[in-house]
Amino acid sequence: MKPRNPIFMRNLIFGIEDSLVSTVGLLAGLATQAASVHQLLATGTIYVFVEGFSMSVGSYLSEESAEEYVAGSNVSNRIAITGAGVMFVTFIIAGFVPILPYLIFTNGAALGGSIFVSVGLLAILGFVQAQFSKVSPWSRALRAAIFGGLAIGVGVLVGKLFGVS
Repeated sequence: MKPRNPIFMRNLIFGIEDSLVSTVGLLAGLATQAASVHQLLATGTIYVFVEGFSMSVGSYLSEESAEEYVAGSNVSNRIAITGAGVMFVTFIIAGFVPILPYLIFTNGAALGGSIFVSVGLLAILGFVQAQFSKVSPWSRALRAAIFGGLAIGVGVLVGKLFGVS
C-alpha cells in the first residue's frame, strides 16, 4: 500500500540525488584546478552542511506552501517538518559519499572514484525508486546515471573554463 502523502519518498530521492550530484560536481570542478586535498575536504564538508540545511529549509517552505495551497488554509506543519528532516538527513549522508574517495586516494584517483561511486549510486537510486513506483527499473537507473553524469560534467566544465585555483 502506498502512503497517502509521498513526502518521504520525494524528499528522500531529491535529497540523495541533489547531494550526490552537486557535491561531486563541486569537488570535480575544484579538483580539475588542482585544489589540495585539504581544500577539497574543507569545501566539500562546508558545502554539505550549508546546502543540507538550505535544502531542508526549502523543503519545509515548499511542502508547507503546497499543503496550504491544496487545503486553501493554514495546515499543520507536521508534514513539512517531516519532509525537511528527511531532506536534511539524506543530503548530509549522501553528500559525504563523493568526499570519501579524497580521504582514501590521491587527487586523480579520488576524482575518478568520486564520480564513479556517485554515478553508480545514482543508478542504484533510480533502480530502487522504480521498484517502489512499479516502473521500468533499468530505464530509471540509466536515466538517473545519465542526468547525474551530465550535471557532474557541468562542474568539471566550469572548473576547467573558469579556474578556481
